[in-house]
Amino acid sequence: MIPVLNGAKETVSYGEHSGIRVFLNKEVENYPIHWHTAVEVIMPLENIYTVIVDETKHVLYPNDILVLPPGELHEIFAPDSGTRLILQFDSSMLYALNGFDSTFHLLRPYLLITAEQNKVLHGLLRPMLLELVNEYYSHTMLKEASAYAKLISFFVTLGRNFMHEERRFPRTKSHKQHKYIDKFLQVCNYMNEHCTEDIHVDELAELSGFSKYHFTRMFKQYMGLSYYDYLIQHRIMHAEKLLTDPNLSIMEVAMRSGFGSLPTFNRVFKTYKKCTPSEYKALHGRG
Repeated sequence: MIPVLNGAKETVSYGEHSGIRVFLNKEVENYPIHWHTAVEVIMPLENIYTVIVDETKHVLYPNDILVLPPGELHEIFAPDSGTRLILQFDSSMLYALNGFDSTFHLLRPYLLITAEQNKVLHGLLRPMLLELVNEYYSHTMLKEASAYAKLISFFVTLGRNFMHEERRFPRTKSHKQHKYIDKFLQVCNYMNEHCTEDIHVDELAELSGFSKYHFTRMFKQYMGLSYYDYLIQHRIMHAEKLLTDPNLSIMEVAMRSGFGSLPTFNRVFKTYKKCTPSEYKALHGRG
């Protein structure tokens, strides 16, 4: 069963490890629809594993790799027998590294990597996961640091592959694709750093070097969501951190997170997180 589940929100327990959890799951148990702030990576080792995410059913076969960014609702159905590798980690650990924040948004609502669809990428990622598991369960010195290093390598490989996919700008020549990617990463980093401020589309368009019309269209093509949704998601992520502070009221969190009013903050937060800010604060023992 899920150790800590309040409503649809799972609070991931990392135990003795700070921010990372790896386990070989053999349980014949289904998991109800839920979400968590952790990134989750699932790879069946024996038998299938069925996951519903974004209202889409995926039957995972041995060695298929499913990556779920934080906050995505998903439901899991287990077969009568089998083993699967499940990795969960605190995504905020990597947000301080330039580019990782934007990378997780590129993966939304999920990413499925199979040997049939992308043999080269799958051939790189699968050994990394297995090596990470070996380090996690080892008794060697600096095993946690080594596990983190392999985790970073995993997402560096994944991020580089998808940031430079030609299909993001299929009608654009290669040298221009790289230029566009660099521009939009610059915009994303700016939004990450200034998400609590009053950001207007005009200044983002100017930063990108495109007209407002082309910026809004191409941002959605590149990131898979509108610039406004990207901005709101980062404000919500910022609010989540503030809500764990017992000295801040809900109103203070709303204002410090870039929301113009408490009703707006309550409505938007519940839309994204499936619970109110007060409920979220209570779940973390701060209410």
